[in-house]
Amino acid sequence: MSTVERPPAGTVERPPAGTVERPPAGTVERRSASVLGPWRGGSAGGAGRRGLAEAPRRWRAGSDGDGRDRGIDGLRAYAIGGVVFGHWLVTALVLGPDGALRTASPLAAMPALAPLTWLFQTLGLFFFVSGYASARSLRSATARGLDPARWLRRRLGRLGRPVLLLLGGWLTVLAVAALLGAPAATLRTAATLVISPLWFLLPLVLLIASTAPLARLLDRYGPVRLAVPAVALVTLSDLAGRSADLSGWPVPLPGDGAWRVPVAVLAGWLLPYLLGMAFADGRLGGRRTAVGLLLAGAAGMAGLGWAGYPLSAVGVPGDGVSNLDPPSLFAVCLALAQIGAALLLRPALAGALARPGRWAPVHRLNTVAMSVYLWHQSTLLGVTALAALAVRLADAGPVPGLHTAPAGSGWVAARLVWLPLLVLVLYVLVGRAGGDRQVR
Repeated sequence: MSTVERPPAGTVERPPAGTVERPPAGTVERRSASVLGPWRGGSAGGAGRRGLAEAPRRWRAGSDGDGRDRGIDGLRAYAIGGVVFGHWLVTALVLGPDGALRTASPLAAMPALAPLTWLFQTLGLFFFVSGYASARSLRSATARGLDPARWLRRRLGRLGRPVLLLLGGWLTVLAVAALLGAPAATLRTAATLVISPLWFLLPLVLLIASTAPLARLLDRYGPVRLAVPAVALVTLSDLAGRSADLSGWPVPLPGDGAWRVPVAVLAGWLLPYLLGMAFADGRLGGRRTAVGLLLAGAAGMAGLGWAGYPLSAVGVPGDGVSNLDPPSLFAVCLALAQIGAALLLRPALAGALARPGRWAPVHRLNTVAMSVYLWHQSTLLGVTALAALAVRLADAGPVPGLHTAPAGSGWVAARLVWLPLLVLVLYVLVGRAGGDRQVR
């Protein structure tokens, strides 16, 4: 009968030199992974800390060797593509008899197309992936010993350079066009289209600047408690905007209502930004949460539509009320539905982007996302203006899909024909502008 040799009592058995001790099979080694690392306050316990501890493992699902989440990068590419193609499809530049270009919207003549705006108005999804990227970037910076203030300066610097390049270039173009006698209406249209993409940068900058304190609040209170006041502020803004007489309110509202726009813009986009940060911390990884967001957002959109909110996710000339200026409860519900759907599709999207051929264009678009956003309206304006100049020199009629009024499906078909050229010109413009630095 064989015997088993045991070490003497009081001794500690050590593995042989050169071997690596591993945990028992079936166990998972966990590490702490707070967004702020050593700058995060509070204790290490609690459910919120457990969610943070699981975050790196969640990130690795669908990630490449550099730690990038290909599913999230795919969602960012869709979000920026939705904004670009959405603007190109709902912005018509009509050439008038005086040779001036003026804006019009096909949604005014074809209101049945309003549900399509739910696919193309992706600002909520864009703020979601921005919150995710900021949380991850701050975590990485603190792990390298970079304090939040220096991290913020570097991150905002990436936004400032392409904006200054855009403004400087167009100031020169508009000045030259004015000297050459371009119609005043065309100059106003051009200035509006160039500046319009910049409106969202202010809330984005403020939210990025607030990432560190938001991370501490998120760690302490969780996303639900922080979402409630944001939704309440957007609701208050909607009520104030839709009530002609506020004198009967139990709580008087300040000022003349001018506060609505900044409050609704910040509160409306704070919610998806917070959800993105929460997802980066591993709090929204469950399928049940994703389904809940999708159903809650869709139910809210249906209820608000029944209550009289416009069904279009973007403003329509002549409607008087817009779901985007400032963001309404309808825009918030749309963002929730999009985020829920995105979380459900993310694993499949990450799998589809595992192939290098599919991943390469998505990765490239992510590295130049800000430049694409800033220059896409300039692309539409430039192509349309050059075509108008050619029409004037050739004494020809307006070009369908570029200069004609968006009065029916024929205009939509003609505009679709122009999209490949717009993509090509935008590609050249972004390449000339130098693109962006990669944002994680």
